[in-house]
Amino acid sequence: MTAPSLRGQVFLGAAAVILLTALSLVAVGVVGSVVNPGGPGFLSRTRCVAPNLPGPVVSVSLTNMGGPMMGRPHGMMDGAMRMTANRSAVAHGTVSFLVTNGGTISHELVILRLPDNQIPGTRPIGGDAKIDESGSLGEASNTCADGAGQGILPGASGWVTVTLPPGRYELICNLPGHYAAGMYTQLTVN
Repeated sequence: MTAPSLRGQVFLGAAAVILLTALSLVAVGVVGSVVNPGGPGFLSRTRCVAPNLPGPVVSVSLTNMGGPMMGRPHGMMDGAMRMTANRSAVAHGTVSFLVTNGGTISHELVILRLPDNQIPGTRPIGGDAKIDESGSLGEASNTCADGAGQGILPGASGWVTVTLPPGRYELICNLPGHYAAGMYTQLTVN
């Protein structure tokens, strides 16, 4: 029997490192989900099922680039986070929002009227790294439930149903630094 070539030894070593890394990540996820349900473990992501929601349903996805980024106040960078909706327009009346957090930190959805002359993403940001949300028409920030709460946990959903008159609306995440990091989108109600 001959000894493996140097190339074969390097390949086997690299394969062993990849396999051990994968096993370690799985172990961390399992331990994290057992020790801290809903916590940072890979397998601890909360799953929930929304009820049948009335009216047209706007599915909103909330994401981030793996957590806080350096370079901005409150540790966020422009564009480091994103909010997207599967629709850009709906008919006026009852509208439901199904909000899913695909990121690694908590997020929320706040619905604000957008004045005709304002561009999404240009609201003034206060010293608390949030925008003024007075006049909000609704909020989905309750993990696996309707309405307001403490934030939608990673991997989970929340929802809200509101009545919207025709106009332009800005959907935002107003947790500190999230709006400045890119968590907003526009919805037109006809």
